[in-house]
Amino acid sequence: MIEFRDVRFEYRTQGEGQAATPAVNGITERIGEGEFVAILGRNGSGKSTMARLMNALLLPTGGTVWVDGMNTQDGDMLWEIRKTLGMVFQNPDNQIVSTTVEEDIAFGPENLGIEPAEIRRRIDEAARYVGIEEHMHHSPHMLSGGQKQRVAIAGILAMEPKCIVLDESTSMLDPRGRKEVISLVRRLNREKGITIVLITHHMEEAIHADRIMVMENGRIIMKGTPREIFARVDELKKAGLNVPHVTRFMYELKKKGLVHSGTVLTVEEAEESLKKVLDGAVTTFRPAAFAGPAEDTRDVIVRIRNLTHVYMPGTAFERKALDGVSMDIKRGEILGIIGHTGSGKSTLVQHLNGLLKPTSGSIEVDGMECTGKTLKELRQKVGLIFQYPEHQLFEETVYKDIAFGPSKMGLPEEEIKKRIKHVISILGLSENLLDKSPFELSGGQKRRVAIAGVLVMEPEVLVLDEPTAGLDPRGSDEVFSFLTRLNRTNGTTIVIISHSMEQIAAYCDRVAVLNRGRLEMLDTPRNVFSNEELLRRIGLDVPEITRLFRNLAGAGYPVSGNVLTIPEAVDEIAAIVRAQKTGEGGMAR
Repeated sequence: MIEFRDVRFEYRTQGEGQAATPAVNGITERIGEGEFVAILGRNGSGKSTMARLMNALLLPTGGTVWVDGMNTQDGDMLWEIRKTLGMVFQNPDNQIVSTTVEEDIAFGPENLGIEPAEIRRRIDEAARYVGIEEHMHHSPHMLSGGQKQRVAIAGILAMEPKCIVLDESTSMLDPRGRKEVISLVRRLNREKGITIVLITHHMEEAIHADRIMVMENGRIIMKGTPREIFARVDELKKAGLNVPHVTRFMYELKKKGLVHSGTVLTVEEAEESLKKVLDGAVTTFRPAAFAGPAEDTRDVIVRIRNLTHVYMPGTAFERKALDGVSMDIKRGEILGIIGHTGSGKSTLVQHLNGLLKPTSGSIEVDGMECTGKTLKELRQKVGLIFQYPEHQLFEETVYKDIAFGPSKMGLPEEEIKKRIKHVISILGLSENLLDKSPFELSGGQKRRVAIAGVLVMEPEVLVLDEPTAGLDPRGSDEVFSFLTRLNRTNGTTIVIISHSMEQIAAYCDRVAVLNRGRLEMLDTPRNVFSNEELLRRIGLDVPEITRLFRNLAGAGYPVSGNVLTIPEAVDEIAAIVRAQKTGEGGMAR
């Protein structure tokens, strides 16, 4: 279906003396018809460039790319190539073209000259697959980021191509949405023989592929089955990648000599392996309960009361995004906000610094009511970083971009320099980057520069809307590492919207759960993730490790069902094995 023959591609910068930037460096590879291939790699490794070479959005600067026997450099074949190979991008705004969801899904089939009755069938089937039937007559641009991504995927599915390339297409979806999309592409692959190329940073998605390719510096450095690739944990970590959470957990147990099984990819496989270890412990070990959180005596920095927000009131597109939300955010805490796509998460946080005004209800920040009179002071207290923080970059150099906010605050140049130096050290940005254009940087560097531009204003509250969407595992870990450091060293209150249950469980003090614009829960991660049935009902999930231990506890094995992280899980199994050896009857936490 796809063949690369010694393919090279480099990005050339305008102007004399500008060096070209190689992105794909001599790749020779074949993807067979009907295969499901996952491509992994760090940001900047060349994955997206490779995807764009597949459907002639980019043409190779060396070598040739063939799609279903067609050379992508043959201009006469462009129509057939793009009819054969459908592309779903990371950012859905790049491919949404119509005024309603229904029209957008219909756009591709209409241009292919499909009969109206068949177009109708394809629209309805694609919308049902991705779960957007209720939004068919809405404008796509009024939807949340995750909902837009479903529209983009549905538009490609309606064209029924021979091959679909998904470039980080699930990065903005909630857990249920991700599972549904992966389930859908697997079904399309198995039942219709559609070739799937999945570029992803979610390792749990890659386990479903027939083969995995790992890219680094424009080359393919590893390839094999998911089990072969994920057995190479240390090599993947060195390349800035990761393995599925249960794979990592079992690998850590194996290093400690606690299990002896091969590479595990799924919760079910890990469960079967652990049952062999735990069988002798059923009657000899009783896990103690986790200690509850200490009473939180911190004062309230953000007070939200009966907050309601209606988009486009009085029109045919009127939509209530928030419905009577009341909650307090404590000074110095890390608060996670989770919810299905369209639940109101982004709408909620955009009220915190006055970007949106309540339809009804009130918000106070540090005792100051959010009104037009207080907006300037409010925005110095609350920094907001959007879903795509790199869209906030606009200056000629990195230094000027970071300095923009404090210069508007009227700070002296020496103070601005001091703050910039402090902020880039926190974020791990080199001073060598300060004179570069922000648009020359990698995706991860752009994101840090955008965050630096907010941090340099020293906000008391930092709000991040999906800060790690589209970042590779190492980049994601680095973001949460410096957010935690910022919280501990500066006492900054941090509010994080995320679709990663593992990150929320590991880093947050409390979690707010939104469902259709209402506040469903506000509690500690352990208490929130103990409500697995409710979370699943509203399109969320629990961390994989939690699900594994809950399954074991439900089967009668002596483990806690409230384990949240890999370190906790390793400690639990180690304690059980130790108790088996010594004959102890319980354990303390």
